[in-house]
Amino acid sequence: MISRNLAILSALLLTGACNRAGPDSAQADANPGAIAKLSVERGQYLASIMDCSGCHNIGSFSPKPEEGHLQGGTIGFEVPGMGVFYPPNLTPHPDAGIGKWSERDIVTAVRTGRRPDGRILSPAMPWHAYSHLTDEDAAALAAYLKSLPPSPHVVPGPSSKEMAPQPYLTVAPPAKAPAQAPAA
Repeated sequence: MISRNLAILSALLLTGACNRAGPDSAQADANPGAIAKLSVERGQYLASIMDCSGCHNIGSFSPKPEEGHLQGGTIGFEVPGMGVFYPPNLTPHPDAGIGKWSERDIVTAVRTGRRPDGRILSPAMPWHAYSHLTDEDAAALAAYLKSLPPSPHVVPGPSSKEMAPQPYLTVAPPAKAPAQAPAA
């Protein structure tokens, strides 16, 4: 179903039907809601395969990992030398989530690791991998996040490990490879 819908959306985008002006524009714009729905469905699919819920669900790293879909993680990540970071609430709540972010702000954060306030995301966030998203996929992901029900779940901000208010995992750098023994 999703691949069929994406094929329709792709055809509309490639033919310019979505933004064509003129006598046929009423026909092309007859169902803009369907196009938006396709984008949100694509974004939901992307959030799933990108494993956003693996960190950003309230139940991530618990016996109930599906609990609190994208409402913010309750287990943080300590990055040695940087502090402890908790996966934020990705719902469009204006205070607890990303509700004040535009779709462009979301795309920028996902692709560059830079929040609208200029802060760089934790290294635990794999934005380097997500930087390769196409414009369409990045926009679909943002549309999906904006479509979620807003959740007031507040996630702690970055802190030192001594002040971390909730449990956290330590993200350690890889161990040094053992020195090679000289050839005999």
